[in-house]
Amino acid sequence: MAADDPDGDLVRRVGEGDAHAIAELVARKLPRMTALAHRLLGDPAEAEDIVQELFVRVWRHASRWQPGVAMFDTWMHRVALNLCTDRLRKRRDAPLPDDWDAPDPAIAADDVIVADEEKDRVGRALAALAPRQREAIVLTYYQELSNREAADLMGIRVDALESLLARGRRALKERLGHGDG
Repeated sequence: MAADDPDGDLVRRVGEGDAHAIAELVARKLPRMTALAHRLLGDPAEAEDIVQELFVRVWRHASRWQPGVAMFDTWMHRVALNLCTDRLRKRRDAPLPDDWDAPDPAIAADDVIVADEEKDRVGRALAALAPRQREAIVLTYYQELSNREAADLMGIRVDALESLLARGRRALKERLGHGDG
């Protein structure tokens, strides 16, 4: 199964302490894991903390990862989700800071002005969803996982995921004022 996992050889090398493999794994996974944590937490600093902890865990546990039990990327997403869930439990009911989704300064200013308000509205609406609905939407739409992969990560059946997605989409439409459902 290691041959079937695109990360299998790399994870094996990380487990052996190969510094080049560690750097390659970070380069390969960092943007996606940071995006996941940022979307779930709504705070770039907290997302960075979570991703740091994630990579520490990967480094510590890479030698014990078992090919064939789960794809490495699936395992990594599950760990990231668990870390985000734990962080959200600790700060339940805390409001999002005003700059939770600050624009990238490299983007043209006029593009930022046009997109900023809508991005902020969507981000706040997403943050207001029930946690499981938010997870389902982030995994399928932002992380671009298939329904099967997202359901597996969340430990639910595909039909349950689809139900969460439908309820989440309805709630987002209501919050964003895009129709009656």
